[in-house]
This record gives sequence, C-alpha cells and structure tokens, in this order.
Amino acid sequence: MLNSRKLSSLRSGNISARYKEGFFITPSGKKYSSLKNKDIVFVNLDGSFDKKKGIPSSEWKFHQDIYLNKKKAKAIVHAHSTNATAISTHKKRIPPFHYMVAMAGGYDIKCAKYATYGTRDLSKNIIKALKNRKACLIANHGQIAFENNLSKAFELAEEVENISLQYITSLKLGKPKILSLNEMKKVLSKAKNYKRE
Repeated sequence: MLNSRKLSSLRSGNISARYKEGFFITPSGKKYSSLKNKDIVFVNLDGSFDKKKGIPSSEWKFHQDIYLNKKKAKAIVHAHSTNATAISTHKKRIPPFHYMVAMAGGYDIKCAKYATYGTRDLSKNIIKALKNRKACLIANHGQIAFENNLSKAFELAEEVENISLQYITSLKLGKPKILSLNEMKKVLSKAKNYKRE
C-alpha cells in the first residue's frame, strides 16, 4: 500500500505494529512488492532482535522510542510521501490553514529537526515534534504517523500527505488565512469524539 497509494516508492519508508513486549517492523532494503510474512522482523522494546531472522528497517530506533513514549501508539507508518517531504525540506510546520490539521492531534503539524537517518538524535527530535501529536513531518526526510491500529495509522499518513498537498497549493495563491486558536480548540474537541471505523 505504501507503493500503490504513492506514499513511498520502492524501499523507502517503513511500517511497524506493536506486539506484546516489542513490535513487528518491515525489514531493511527490501522492495515492498517482494515482501513475505517471514521477512517481517520482530524487535523487542529493549532494542534487541535476532539477526538470523532478518535485519529491521534502519529507522527501527524511532519506532522503538515512539512505542516507549506513546502508550496509545499501536502502529506506525513512516513515509517519504512527495508533498510532506517537500514541505519538510523547508523545515516548515503546517499551520492551521484547514481544520483537518487537527487530525494529527494538535493545532498544527510540527516538523522535527533534521538528524541523520537511523540515529538516536533523529529519534529524539521526532519524539519532541510528536508532543501532544499523532503525526509530524521530519526535516529533509518525510513524515511519520501513529495510531491505535495499522489501518488508522496508514489513513493518518495519507491525511498528512493530502493536507501537505493542499497547503502547497494554497501557498501558490499567496499566504493562506489561518484559523484562530479558539476555532482550532473547538475542532480538536470535536475531533476527540470523531470515530473512524
């Protein structure tokens, strides 16, 4: 789906799902179109894994830290989606130009500071940007979203990409009008009661 929904091409991006005292994550360096169940790697929350059963995505550290810091996170989707990545290369947040920004959990969608991929520094930057949020951009890299199941996490990542496209399009017309903090508080309150099946 990362490929078919155009969220990431070939091998870029990664997906994980929490399971017991760890998480299953996509492996390093394999095209999604060729993946089999046996290729998915289990990583313990302490960061250990059985190398004989495969090598996890190079980004496994930020998946680990999200699961350790966000108890509600049950699944994570990280994508190099075109529009979210484009905004991230400007190290910009997405402001409340549209009420759907609230689907990411806050008044805006933050952009985590840049750090080399696969490092603990990047992981720390992402955790900071995810404070009171379920999704963020990652500077010069892409986006990440988590939810309480894989289907919702994937849907949120798609929403972030769609919002990113809308924001880029709005900027072509000039500076968009921003919704007030008071209005976003109302939207966030409504969003908490919004049930997605």
